[in-house]
Amino acid sequence: MIHMDIQQIIFQFIGGLGIFLFGIKSMGDGLQKSAGDRLRDLLDRFTTNPIKGVIAGMVVTILIQSSSATTVITVGLVSAGFMNLRQAIGVIMGANIGTTVTAFIIGIDVGAYALPILAVGTFLLFFFKSKRLQYFGQVLFGFGALFFGLELMSDGMKPLRELQAFHDLTISMSDNPILGVVIGAVFTVIVQSSSATIGILQGLFADGLVSLDAALPVLFGDNIGTTITAILASLGATIAAKRAALSHVLFNVIGTTIFLIILGPVTAFIEFLQATLGLNDKMVIAFAHGTFNITNTLIQLPFIAGLAWIVTKVIPGEDSYVDYKAEQLDPVFIQQSPSIALGAAKEEVIRMGKLALKGMEEAKNYLDTGQSKHAEIALQLEDAINNLDHKITDYLVELSSASLNAQESKKHNNLMDMVRDFERLGDHFENIIELGEYLVNNKVKLSDDAKENINDMFSLVITTLAEVIEALDQVDINLAEDVIKKEEMVDTMERKYRKQHIIRVNEGKCSAQAGIVFVEVIINLERMGDHCVNIAESIIDGIDYHQEYQSV
Repeated sequence: MIHMDIQQIIFQFIGGLGIFLFGIKSMGDGLQKSAGDRLRDLLDRFTTNPIKGVIAGMVVTILIQSSSATTVITVGLVSAGFMNLRQAIGVIMGANIGTTVTAFIIGIDVGAYALPILAVGTFLLFFFKSKRLQYFGQVLFGFGALFFGLELMSDGMKPLRELQAFHDLTISMSDNPILGVVIGAVFTVIVQSSSATIGILQGLFADGLVSLDAALPVLFGDNIGTTITAILASLGATIAAKRAALSHVLFNVIGTTIFLIILGPVTAFIEFLQATLGLNDKMVIAFAHGTFNITNTLIQLPFIAGLAWIVTKVIPGEDSYVDYKAEQLDPVFIQQSPSIALGAAKEEVIRMGKLALKGMEEAKNYLDTGQSKHAEIALQLEDAINNLDHKITDYLVELSSASLNAQESKKHNNLMDMVRDFERLGDHFENIIELGEYLVNNKVKLSDDAKENINDMFSLVITTLAEVIEALDQVDINLAEDVIKKEEMVDTMERKYRKQHIIRVNEGKCSAQAGIVFVEVIINLERMGDHCVNIAESIIDGIDYHQEYQSV
């Protein structure tokens, strides 16, 4: 009988946990799809100071229902140079506040209506073609699954009240709060979701299986355990990204330490809230979670600079942060001085080119090593290029309505062409990343000769791109003409390597799968060379026109 009870506890618990986690993901995915790319843009744009960063982190986490996901996005933005460390710490603090919303949702306790909510969500998902209704259905489905999973876990855990070992454990947690912190942290590391562990804690407290003074340390430990996702995301990433992940850990460890020291008054305050507001048991834990994260943020917000200093000392090295936001595109210039506006646009186009150059280097490193960190950085850079593409294009379109003279109009048209070419460069190195992922996922190996060919061609295209960026920056016709010569070498190389590849396949030195990848990689590299030539020709065209304009 005891064996059957234990089996029932385990089966209902893990089944309920699975449904709960799926519900959280479904709800977050539905909200994220509704918001589209605006989430990343929100973090990108509204992090100019720590307070804005806290608000941005909070809003994004509420929308995607995962502080871990927000922190991972933040680590990625730091890694790509879109956010500095202080901005990232602000976002992480906000993410911790945002994640408390899930606990408050659970505190509403609508478990009795979980199945009808699931049914409505499913109905919207399967019987309506409107994307908006489908996303709403996905959110409702996730909402219902969340509560259905909680109900299963709660029912499964009720027999625990009969187990002496569980009673002994809860007494130990009351007597030794550090044990509760460790249990909360370890379980959250395993489950990879603080929302899930806090949901379980709410169920245990509501069923009278743990006391408040035992539950609070577990709650603090949950916040430490959730930092593991950011740590994993930062492995192999830039120094700045590692520092952002460490700051997440320190923020929660410092907060937990403070709250453990004042555990008695905190417990009394939560009991006061329960009595005053008439809170149900699940809402008590939600308020405790909110109190911890909001208070912790208010305490540490003034010390963001100090936190950044600590993590910089713990993880030494040069911070690779470079601000790639399109900050020079001031709309005031458009009407007051179109010439300055064109200069600002050109500077942002050069930044775009540098992003493409860095992305190409990361794509080359990914093909060389197969290490995912290079692919992740390259894809972040491609996102950054697309972001600049939209900003610069919008700015230039607005600028076209201003009164431009013939020379300015020519420069304007050339910049529009260059933006398109730099954006296409990003698309091509993204294609190469996808080809590299195919090699890794399918365990396909390129021959040593194929690798050498790709490396040689990659190096030449990278040199060509670096030279065209310099030609644009210096307005140097000689460098631009040299780019055209280099691209002819790229074309020759592509034809030569393609023939050598056919021989290797015929001789059995290279598999058909590897051969297809090889051809696709060199085709993408050759097209990147073409885009470099397009940019070089625009530079030459602009210089020639300027000289003719001056001579008139």
